[in-house]
Amino acid sequence: MTLIHGARKVDAAGVVEDFWVHFDGDAIAATGVGAPPSYSGERVDAAGRWLAPGFVDLHCHGAGGASFDDGVDAIERALAVHRAHGTTRSVISLVANPLEDLESSLAGIAELTRRDPLVLGSHLEGPFLAAERKGAHNPAYLLAPSPPAVDRLIRAADGTLRQLTLAVELPGAPAAITRLREAGVLVAVGHTEADEMQAQRAFDAGASLLTHVFNAMRGIGHRDPGPVVAALQDERVTAELILDGVHVHPDVARLVFRAAPGRVALITDAMAAAGEPDGRYRLGSLDVDVTGGVARLCSPDGALGSIAGSTLTLDGALARAVDIVGLSPTDAVAALTLVPARALGLDSSLGLLEPGYAADAVLLSADWLVDEVWAAGRRVGSALG
Repeated sequence: MTLIHGARKVDAAGVVEDFWVHFDGDAIAATGVGAPPSYSGERVDAAGRWLAPGFVDLHCHGAGGASFDDGVDAIERALAVHRAHGTTRSVISLVANPLEDLESSLAGIAELTRRDPLVLGSHLEGPFLAAERKGAHNPAYLLAPSPPAVDRLIRAADGTLRQLTLAVELPGAPAAITRLREAGVLVAVGHTEADEMQAQRAFDAGASLLTHVFNAMRGIGHRDPGPVVAALQDERVTAELILDGVHVHPDVARLVFRAAPGRVALITDAMAAAGEPDGRYRLGSLDVDVTGGVARLCSPDGALGSIAGSTLTLDGALARAVDIVGLSPTDAVAALTLVPARALGLDSSLGLLEPGYAADAVLLSADWLVDEVWAAGRRVGSALG
C-alpha cells in the first residue's frame, strides 16, 4: 500500500494542487486534498511535482533493442523501457509477417496478457494493408482479408486481439470489419488508399480508430478530403497521433487536436531503437537504420527509405504536446491516458486518478521528466534510474 501526497495532480478532469492518493493493492482506494490521513505504509512526498495517471500506449512495436515480433522475452525487455518512461499499460503491435508467424506471436502475447495485467492484448498492424501504403511492412506478406485468414488470427489470439489495422478498400474488408467487431476486435483504418467515402463506410460499419493519422494514407486535398477528414469529423473515431516531430509537423498536430478534441490518442509507434543509440535495427523482417533518432528502412541504393516507426516514448510525446504544440497539461495528459483507455473501452478503470481506478501513476518533474512510476500499485522504475 502506498500514499503519495503533496502532488500537483493532472488528469483529464483537470489540475488539483496539494493532492494525495492512496493505493490499496492494484486500485486507488482514496484521494483528497491537503493533509493526508495518518498512514503506516509507504509514504511518498511528491513535493509539488506533477502526478498523472499511468500512460496507455495503443500502438508500439518495441524498445531497448528488442522487437515485439521476436517473442515474449523480447516483449518484456522492450516493455521495461516504456514502463520506465511512464507507460503502464500497453497494446503489443505486430508488423506484417507470414500468417503462421503471426499466429505464433499472437499465442505468445495471449499467454503474456493472462499473466501480466499491464499487457492489454495485441494489435495486428498487418497483414491486411494496401501495398501502395505499406510503409515499413514487408510487401511479400501483405494479404487481402479473406474470411479464413481473419478467422485464423482471431483464433490464435484467443480473445486477446484488441485491434487490427485494415486497408478498408481491399476485397473482403466489409466482411472482415463485421467479423472482427463480432469477435470484440477494434478495427483501425490505416495503411490505406481509401478515399473519404470508403473511410466513412468503414466507420459506419464499426471501425473506430485511425492508425497514425496522416501517415500511410492519403492526405487532405481540397477536392479529395481522404480518410483523415472522415475520421476527424466523426465523433465515433479516435485518431492515433505520433508526436515525435518527424511523423507530423507540430502545426498540423495542433490542427488535429482542434478538429477532434478529446479524440486524439498519442502513441509511440516505437520500434526496437527506442531508448537505444543510433544504429542498425530490425522491424519485423526488414532492416532499419536509425540516424539522429529517426528510423528509416535501409535502402540498397543509399536513398532515404520509408519512415520505420519511431524512437519515441510517451513522456517525450507529453512534453512535446505541452511545450511545442501548446496543449494544456490537462488535454495533453488526457491524450495519453483517458483517450486511449476510452478507445479500448477501459475508461471506467484506466485513465484517471480517482477511487476505483487502477493504481497507475507517473510522478513527473516541472519539465515533464519521469521521476517515478507505479503500475497496478507497484513501483516499476523511472527513466532516470
